[in-house]
Amino acid sequence: MCQLLGMNCNVPTDICFSFEGFSARGGKTDHHSDGWGIAFFEGKGCRIFLDAKPSIDSPIADFVRCYPIHSTHVIAHIRKATQGEVALENCHPFRRELWGRYWVFAHNGNLPDFQPPIQSFYQAVGHTDSEKAFCLILETLRQSFPEGKPSLERLYPVLQQVTKTLAAIGVFNYLLSDGEHFFTHCSTNLSYIVRQAPFAAAHLIDQDMTVDFNELTTPSDRVAVIATTPLTDNEVWTPIQPGELLVFQDGLPLRHIFN
Repeated sequence: MCQLLGMNCNVPTDICFSFEGFSARGGKTDHHSDGWGIAFFEGKGCRIFLDAKPSIDSPIADFVRCYPIHSTHVIAHIRKATQGEVALENCHPFRRELWGRYWVFAHNGNLPDFQPPIQSFYQAVGHTDSEKAFCLILETLRQSFPEGKPSLERLYPVLQQVTKTLAAIGVFNYLLSDGEHFFTHCSTNLSYIVRQAPFAAAHLIDQDMTVDFNELTTPSDRVAVIATTPLTDNEVWTPIQPGELLVFQDGLPLRHIFN
């Protein structure tokens, strides 16, 4: 299946180190070679880069690895196709507008025989179960709150319910963000780490590369990195439990609000 990478932090931060290891899984250290993509929120704007080439062979991925784009919300995906051909329109993450904000979504898994009714507002451009699921999620939120974006406390149970419905069909690991809140859902494999003071060095699993974050951060910085499987071999990653819909804000999981 595919691989997911997300970052949520309290100050704009670049993801070059994590993306260096993550992108190697797109054809070098793993077989996810059917395209890739990454989205960066910058205020209300959102940069998105997609390529149907494997990330290890993509000049666009080379650019992302070397260019320190600073963001508080990042979603990246490398694809192993299960539904839909290898084509640009089937590359994650997908982006749509809702309530005057961009929403970005990436999925790891498979929803067999998923053929939802055509939505009145959101429709898939490509041919993946993932994009259809994203359209259903946004249509559900739009119809549930036609007056505009609700508080997180009101939005969360609606998102949780549509997520449970989709997860009952198949494997549904995903990352979802509107640049304000960062949602993660685990069906099978998803882990995270929160880096904050005192910072230390981290070493990638997929590349022989080490970064000492103590040299690159301030004591008030806080960064959460979410990945399908851990990216480093000298840090302790926390597994997200199957069935858990977790919200991150300012580099921290908000478990206490919904448990």
